[in-house]
Amino acid sequence: MVSNPVQEKSNLIIPLLIIGGLLPIIGAGWWYLDREAAKPPVQPGITAEGKNYVRNLKLSQVQMKATANFTGAAVIEVEGQITNNGDRTLARVELNCIFYDVSGLVVLRERVPIVKAALKPGETREFRLPFEGVSTSWNKTMPQLVIAHIAFN
Repeated sequence: MVSNPVQEKSNLIIPLLIIGGLLPIIGAGWWYLDREAAKPPVQPGITAEGKNYVRNLKLSQVQMKATANFTGAAVIEVEGQITNNGDRTLARVELNCIFYDVSGLVVLRERVPIVKAALKPGETREFRLPFEGVSTSWNKTMPQLVIAHIAFN
């Protein structure tokens, strides 16, 4: 039997094309499986100094309302005021807002800033916290508001 060089070349092209096409897929799969899971950034908790200062902060006139955004989805808004009754200027205050369902299970926990710029001693400032995507199983009551972080100036 006489070998045909053109036929041998065409017999090699198909396997080479298959291997060449599979290499990027295998590489992408390896990268995806080998990569480290994305970790959320670690948010600072409340320090002992912050825990001691919490008694100087007062949330007042806190109310909740629901509105619809431009797509028609519900937006839950928590509005109120925070007063600094202490003797230190605050750079940042963050709250954990915890929404529950009717059986008391957490359906949403979101950490949000209510003070983003200097809040001086004796000063009161309004805040507005919009929440989208709250589960339909939410019990429709005011979320629990817990001071999660205080940063001093």
